Amino acid sequence: MNIKDDIRSISYIKANAAEILAQVNETHRPVYVTQNGEAKAVLLDTDSFEKMKKAFGLLKLLAQGERDAADGKALSQEEFFLSVERDLATRDHD
Repeated sequence: MNIKDDIRSISYIKANAAEILAQVNETHRPVYVTQNGEAKAVLLDTDSFEKMKKAFGLLKLLAQGERDAADGKALSQEEFFLSVERDLATRDHD
């Protein structure tokens, strides 16, 4: 499907809201809303929006991990497993 098929003016959205919502929920494709010929908003179905939020959350965690690694705040795999083994051994003796 061509993205041009998913671009609608705000006046079209106002006049055909139910149809647009049905389209978005059926196709799971966003509808781009224009005002005065300029893109102003995007309409998404709720499932796609929730998936996008989860993906952004994962990307945020990944970016933080990369920052920590670059700042030297990360352990090597070997160091990590050694620290876990030490912690487990300490708990076993408590």
